[in-house]
Amino acid sequence: MSLTLGRRLWKPGIGFCASAAVLAGCGGGQPPLTVAPVAQTLGRAVAKDVGRHSWMAPDAVGQSLLYVSDLGTGNVNVYSYPQGKLKGTLSDTERPQAMCVDEQGDVFVPDLFASKIFQYRHAAKKPRAILEDPYEDPSDCSVDPKTGNLAVTNISTPYSGPGDVLIYRHAKGKPRRYRDPDIIYYLFCGYDDQGDLYLDGMSGGKFKFAELPAGKSSFTNITLDKQISYGGAVQWDGSNVAVGNYESKVIYRFSISGESGTAIGKTDLHGSNYPIGFWIQGTKVIGPNDDGTNVMFWNYPSGGSHVKTIGGLKTPWGATVSPAK
Repeated sequence: MSLTLGRRLWKPGIGFCASAAVLAGCGGGQPPLTVAPVAQTLGRAVAKDVGRHSWMAPDAVGQSLLYVSDLGTGNVNVYSYPQGKLKGTLSDTERPQAMCVDEQGDVFVPDLFASKIFQYRHAAKKPRAILEDPYEDPSDCSVDPKTGNLAVTNISTPYSGPGDVLIYRHAKGKPRRYRDPDIIYYLFCGYDDQGDLYLDGMSGGKFKFAELPAGKSSFTNITLDKQISYGGAVQWDGSNVAVGNYESKVIYRFSISGESGTAIGKTDLHGSNYPIGFWIQGTKVIGPNDDGTNVMFWNYPSGGSHVKTIGGLKTPWGATVSPAK
């Protein structure tokens, strides 16, 4: 596999590469020491595909909906869940990343190129709100179920280098910035049911994992007892923290205690092709296939062979489910 400009965050064996950015020294299995400003690359100049428009089927509002971001088109496709029938397309974004949903069913879509986070009501075809993330590269988000705060991970800050985590109080207004000195590139994040935020990232070519405890302003760096080369997503599954290993196509379930994470099980994603930005919805996990054109469903936590596939995408990158109300 090789890095494709404007499509991927990183590739195994190449090291971390900010999506659509020209990175100094990218290659040789190590992340670059400096990140060229994304605004000066081809990525910022890419025009939206001609003829793109948002639409939503009238009956979508009464159904649970699966949202899938597609880097290849710049769209977010919306499907009935679990049926997998296309119900709409959101075309406001340029390079939509991994996504999240709040308790009301609103879906948040970070846009790497636009440095914005788009918020959509359930089944809406136009944004309810657009949050600014100026001069940064948002890659994932999570909503705290206790407070409604929105956390957004930024891969990098083009003009200062290392990324960060921004937290928008009640998913509004200006965010507060948090940084862990042990992490350079911030990738995926997920809140647990107590308001603790877990996230993964990269630094010095190595996988990093950390927690921002509820109400705290500094991170706790956590050592996991399973080796992970490249993260695939982070999500609270109701009992444990689920952490994806993009390269080995597996999700580990960790019990976290202090600075240690102990694996209590794993979910093998058979048939997948570098799953990324997965979403756990009850007894199912939905995994977009980077380097593929589809999204697969597996039983969770048992895993194994996939039980359903949705095709017709170009470069699926993230998934989330907004339940019917």
